Amino acid sequence: MKVLVAGATGNTGQRLVRELNDRGLNPVAMVRDSSDTSGLPEGVEQRKADLTQLDDDVADGCDVVVFAAGSGGNTSDEMTDKVDRDGAKRLIDLSVASDVRRFVMLSSIGAGDTDPDHELANYLQAKHEADEHLMETQLEYAILRPVALTDDEGTGEVRLGENVDPKGEAARGDVARLLADAAESPEWVGKVLHMETVAS
Repeated sequence: MKVLVAGATGNTGQRLVRELNDRGLNPVAMVRDSSDTSGLPEGVEQRKADLTQLDDDVADGCDVVVFAAGSGGNTSDEMTDKVDRDGAKRLIDLSVASDVRRFVMLSSIGAGDTDPDHELANYLQAKHEADEHLMETQLEYAILRPVALTDDEGTGEVRLGENVDPKGEAARGDVARLLADAAESPEWVGKVLHMETVAS
């Protein structure tokens, strides 16, 4: 199974690529020309692409696409829209056109929060629009909405569903493992799940 990872050189994406590789799957790391690829496993296939201007064939030959990218917390609203909304939606459409089977979205708790005064209002709205666009397609989909991310490897103990503490934390290591699960397990199809790491 070939899995295209958008955001493959990010803090979560690198962990995801390693996790997929360790599982014997075939990750394809989507990287920009300026990306630091030193954190990727040796020999992993790389595919040059930029979410703000994707080529039509970016998802060709892939069975699953995982969107683990993000514009970052300090970027402008314009760049957030370009990456987290427009880039995600175009990648979804190209996945459909390339006969990709499944699309896994790393979203965020609060996606679609209508409070205009929320400090992440624009980001959450962008994530919401991308999530909605995905759910309107015929793709198998899974959407993971973690709480605030940390750079920890995690405990392997997570809470999923409506009982998640919105002020809790989600370790990127745990997030990466769940995204890999969602890429290969039929149990994730059609699920939209909130997630937090449970402290050990």
